[in-house]
Amino acid sequence: MTLPLPPLPDVPGDESWKPAGEEIVTVLTGEHRRIAELCARLTDPATPAEERTRVAEVVIATLTRHLSAEEQYLYPAVAGTLEDGRSLAEREVAEDREILLTLQTLSSTKPADPEFDRLAGDICGKLARHAEVADGRLLPELADVASEADLIRLGNRIEVAEEAAPTRPHPGTPATPPWNKVVDPAVAVVDKVLDAVTGRPTYPKDL
Repeated sequence: MTLPLPPLPDVPGDESWKPAGEEIVTVLTGEHRRIAELCARLTDPATPAEERTRVAEVVIATLTRHLSAEEQYLYPAVAGTLEDGRSLAEREVAEDREILLTLQTLSSTKPADPEFDRLAGDICGKLARHAEVADGRLLPELADVASEADLIRLGNRIEVAEEAAPTRPHPGTPATPPWNKVVDPAVAVVDKVLDAVTGRPTYPKDL
């Protein structure tokens, strides 16, 4: 089955040709694992308060980028190809909005505040459920019906979209194409300027 993507150009004489890159399954399952590792640091009571503040910023930025890219490419592919795909995608988008709202609250909460632990635990619990659905159902079912070339193309688009995605939660912005593909990169410009000015860590390598 062909996913709702622009057609690839013909490559005469090489029917086995496929684009370079990793399949969307590999890209997203790896990201879910790495974000879960960050969550473990965030919720560990032994993590010093100053470090938890920085880890929280990286979790917020990483998860915001991740959800933006999934809403741009994973869920439209699910909606367009899987049985009950549209309802599955709508449910996941609604769950994403809840995660973004909680991330927004966490971003203004200090580790000394009793609410910090509750918010961090809530986010990490929702992430675990998010990863279980994506890794256990959406991605395997997508892999069953899509070509290897299309899975790689989706993986490439996810990675590009993340680099152009916001680093701060904006739960009020559009969550579906075409508008999220226009609004998210525009909002991201402002986010990244603020990150640069404040020296905010936004990637695990910044920790």
